[in-house]
Amino acid sequence: MQDFSTSPREMVASFWRNRSLIYALSKREVVGRYRGSYFGILWSFLNPLLMLSIYTFVFSNIFKAKWNVGDNSKIEFALILFIGLIAYNLFSECINRAPSLILWNANYVKKVVFPLDILPWVDICSALFHAFISLFVWLLAYLLFYGTPKLSIFYLPLVLTPFIFLVMGLSWVLSSLGVYLRDVSQFIGLLTTMLMFLSPIFYPASSFPEGYRNLLYLNPLTFVIEQMREILFWGNTPDFLDLSIFWLMSSFFMWFGFIWFQKTRKGFADVL
Repeated sequence: MQDFSTSPREMVASFWRNRSLIYALSKREVVGRYRGSYFGILWSFLNPLLMLSIYTFVFSNIFKAKWNVGDNSKIEFALILFIGLIAYNLFSECINRAPSLILWNANYVKKVVFPLDILPWVDICSALFHAFISLFVWLLAYLLFYGTPKLSIFYLPLVLTPFIFLVMGLSWVLSSLGVYLRDVSQFIGLLTTMLMFLSPIFYPASSFPEGYRNLLYLNPLTFVIEQMREILFWGNTPDFLDLSIFWLMSSFFMWFGFIWFQKTRKGFADVL
């Protein structure tokens, strides 16, 4: 039985070695999602705008949710909410698909030459495409209502990169578990739905009951969402100490996910 390297060097080298294949598969994934539809790729703009409109109406008009900062206008509420949705959608799109990733691509499993470990990269590149479109829509709205975005926006890659590392680590673990435990996909779907309401997307973290606030910060989405809001909307620099810790932990977890995937992929062919 073939042994697969688990070194961090191989983790990076595999991505670089197969970058053209990852690009081609990611492009096929994005184009294929909208193939045959009348509006085509325009849906990638319409979907976040429609959901943003619904969430903003429900939470700002019915539940009267406020951020307790700024002018508390509906435009401000919508833009702050949208940042949280961008981070959450990137996370949920990858994590929800991860448990079925190998099952959907079972024809690749018995092809020794195909690098199965790049499949989560394809998913995250597709999710990043939609995230950047949503971010572009957000920037247009900010430019329209508030003027030129603040220079702190250039800190965004410092926050998104370790977040991508974390999602990749989770995707490798879940895609492997999904082969052996088919119930994982059902559980993950429930978990991501719970995280949508247990993350400060529709409300500020400060409004969470104080006795449970520490639990809220155990959710990695909390840190990412709050830091993205700080640099995109409020124009502040990120918390570099916490960000350094997040970089370290995400990098190690990404490597752990890669090790897990490489160690367990040997049995994929037998199970499938």
